[in-house]
Amino acid sequence: MALLGLLDYAGVALFAATGALAASRKQLDLIGFLFFSAATGVGGGTLRDLVLGKPVFWVADPTYLLICVAVGIIVFLTAHMIEWRYQLLIWLDAIGLSAYSVMGAAKGLATTGSPTIAIVTGTMTATFGGILRDLIANEPSILLRPEIYVTAALAGASAFTAAQLLDLPLAASSAAGIVIAFALRGGALHFGWTLPRYRPRPGRPADEALKTKTKKRN
Repeated sequence: MALLGLLDYAGVALFAATGALAASRKQLDLIGFLFFSAATGVGGGTLRDLVLGKPVFWVADPTYLLICVAVGIIVFLTAHMIEWRYQLLIWLDAIGLSAYSVMGAAKGLATTGSPTIAIVTGTMTATFGGILRDLIANEPSILLRPEIYVTAALAGASAFTAAQLLDLPLAASSAAGIVIAFALRGGALHFGWTLPRYRPRPGRPADEALKTKTKKRN
């Protein structure tokens, strides 16, 4: 469990950093940094624990909140030194997503014994913090961007779960999940990988559709 605990702390710290970097882009004060840091750092894990019916992890162990506070303060003091903050944000997010896809899957599998639930909780834990960060920062949601995001978390959680079902050592299972998730997300950021998108026929203009509906009534 020492490895999973390390991944848990690392995931919180990395996501907290992305939240604080988002606050720096909005030029907020220190309290704003701490709020963004904490909301992003513990958001995914909070949703996971609520879904699993477990005590919320940062309530049981306030160390996670202290990590978020420390990261928020550090970024507040140093973010102005980094000109490429957005690039740092998305790559830290990619690392955090990779670690948390494994951590969330491990907790889901340990709690329920269900591979399906493990994959769902892994994906949820890895992505919700970033979604929440974009929402409160009033920036375009990561879900609406074309490159692969949720799919990377899904693949990482699935790889970890499959490896555990094959009775591979925890370290090997974790490494498989992290590497696959980061390879997909990193490839999406570097090469622009995307999934096929829905391409419907062009819809009729609203006024034309309204005229047709009026004629049918008459």
